[in-house]
Amino acid sequence: MKSGLRLPVMTALFTITALGASNGDFLSHYKGTPYQDGYYNGGAQKIPGVVHCAYYDRGGEGVAYHDTDAKNHGSGELNPANGTYLNEFRMGEGVDTSYTKFKLDPQIDDNPFEQVQPPANLLYVGWTEPGEWFNMTVEVAQAGDYTADLLYTSNRGGTISLDVNGEPATGPLTIVSTFNASDPLAWRQWHHWRIALGIAKVHLQAGKSVLTVHILTEGNMNLATFAFRKAN
Repeated sequence: MKSGLRLPVMTALFTITALGASNGDFLSHYKGTPYQDGYYNGGAQKIPGVVHCAYYDRGGEGVAYHDTDAKNHGSGELNPANGTYLNEFRMGEGVDTSYTKFKLDPQIDDNPFEQVQPPANLLYVGWTEPGEWFNMTVEVAQAGDYTADLLYTSNRGGTISLDVNGEPATGPLTIVSTFNASDPLAWRQWHHWRIALGIAKVHLQAGKSVLTVHILTEGNMNLATFAFRKAN
């Protein structure tokens, strides 16, 4: 997603797995840290709970994320740098980020052609391309199997996958296209929000882990949140 009002999404290909290390070794070598700023208190994101993609770890290119270029095509570009928190969110980093916009004319993320309406001013990762990835440090309350629901948009579908502590935790996960031919505005195909219920199931140990989101195919997705709950 490189132009127009098409909003973003990002993903992952984490390479510390080349160490062939155990989970404990992975965490001891990992240099990324949980995101924090003056508005968001930070710390590892909690599971069970909602994990926000835009709060991917600090650490920069090759540590906390990989992006195909160093420009944030949302913050500071599509959303002009004007001193506001949302427009300038992480604008110096390569991961492309934006936020849901309501009560505009024409409607953007509160349009009638989406399957679910997201919260207003919800930050998300977008403009994703195959081969990109990003890491999110989480704190798991209890060991076990967890199911995740993904809040996203995807004009043309595709696949993603998840790693846990540098090891593959899922195979390719199919992202169903949110294209809606009824929408008369072509650019708004990137703003048809949907929840993929139970898109992933992962086994997590109690305590700190690092989740890696990989963009495998197609790209051009907007990834907002993964809602994790204990699996039945």
